[in-house]
Amino acid sequence: MNNIEQTLSIIKPDAVERNLTDEIKKIFTNNNLNIKESKKIHITKDEASEFYKVHQSKPFYNDLCAYLSSGPIVVMILEGQNAVLANRKLMGATNPKEAEEKTIRKLYGISIDKNSVHGSDSTENAKKEIEFFFKN
Repeated sequence: MNNIEQTLSIIKPDAVERNLTDEIKKIFTNNNLNIKESKKIHITKDEASEFYKVHQSKPFYNDLCAYLSSGPIVVMILEGQNAVLANRKLMGATNPKEAEEKTIRKLYGISIDKNSVHGSDSTENAKKEIEFFFKN
């Protein structure tokens, strides 16, 4: 069965700042994820708070929102076979120190906060997150 999905990917401020956008995009495309849409934006802290609302109760919530709104980000819609899972495998563990070799976070992540990328964790959240950044 052909399980073509879409997922949201964000290249976070630390990676954008270090000019890693093209490198990271190459990792996606080399692994059969098509970049359907991509745009560089700078969101406000309020928008980041809205986006990360699912993490509201967690201790890192405020830092996460402050960080995501601290500089330009690149938001993308990735499409491909089991895109949600494929993207999560490519990203690696949240903590770059624990991420597998050759994953984006192992290669480029600075810390658990500045881990270079975000990706949807389910097809359900992917729909919501894509809608959040790409509402027409």
